[in-house]
Amino acid sequence: MTSGHETARAGGRETARSRGQESPRSRSHEALRNQGHEALRNQSHEALQNQSHEAPRSQGRESARSRDQEAARARPAAGRAGSDTGQSGTDSGRAGSGAGQVRPDAGQADAHRGAQGSGRRAPAHAPVPTLVPDTVDVRTEGLPAWLDPVLQAVKTVEPAQLSRFLPPEDGAGRQSAVLILLGEGERGPELLLTERAGSLRSHAGQLSFPGGSLDPADGDPAGAGPIRAALREAQEETGLDPRGVQVFGVLPKLYIPVSGFVVTPVLGWWRDPSPVGVVDPGETARVFTVPVADLTDPEHRAMAVHPRGHKSPVFLVESAVVWGFTAGVIDRILHYAGWERPWNRERLVPLEHHA
Repeated sequence: MTSGHETARAGGRETARSRGQESPRSRSHEALRNQGHEALRNQSHEALQNQSHEAPRSQGRESARSRDQEAARARPAAGRAGSDTGQSGTDSGRAGSGAGQVRPDAGQADAHRGAQGSGRRAPAHAPVPTLVPDTVDVRTEGLPAWLDPVLQAVKTVEPAQLSRFLPPEDGAGRQSAVLILLGEGERGPELLLTERAGSLRSHAGQLSFPGGSLDPADGDPAGAGPIRAALREAQEETGLDPRGVQVFGVLPKLYIPVSGFVVTPVLGWWRDPSPVGVVDPGETARVFTVPVADLTDPEHRAMAVHPRGHKSPVFLVESAVVWGFTAGVIDRILHYAGWERPWNRERLVPLEHHA
């Protein structure tokens, strides 16, 4: 799902409210730091060790060479023109972190910083068989204690507290969904993000949650359709196995006026992490995780002037700027979960990409 449009203003109204909630938020933030971070790091380190075994590079290249030779014999020369889609070996981590990069020997797993790049590639015309279960539901049992503040925020937050842009009352708008996936990494809780390919006609290079429009097969937009769409799009964009995601909440639908999208944010707990990486380089430049500690760090927070003239919160992570819809939703989750730390709202940074 693109992130090039505004959500909630983080301005004076929230400043007054936040001062009144400082004590609960301080306790929640303290809980975030203290509730099992050492255990999370140990679990994540072990998971990374188990998931980071790589096949020998020579075998991967030999297998790829054999497949190419076999495919070349099986199809006429005229059909070869489009066969190299997504196989250029371009450095997709162009924003500087290297997380989730696609390498020339792309059959191997990359466990860098908890965003295990699977290196799987699929041409844009080749659909990925969905692994989304036939039945999807919201379950809150078995969540780690550090997710309790988020779970409580999901139960109590009102649509107007998330954004001033709400879906049209007449039901207009393109139904879509995004997956806000929280997991455990080496540095504690972390969030999965993607960077859109720089070659796209709109929102090129912007950081966003995995997501996209609902398909008819996803089901009822007023029922489980958004959950299925969020999981399906996340699999198609990052290669994750949706069967390892426990959906624990759904936020109110929000609206992006410029694009006409009605967006349902779906919150998931990455219960069983799976390798992720760029699936289609024509759509996604990189896939990576960001520690929640970096998102709450005041040094990584600022405001930016949107192309349409208003100010909105941004996050400076992974050598890039998270802004627009994605930044607005993250900002509200941190605020209402009590994870937000005081930061300088007078600090302004430029935006490199425009809507």
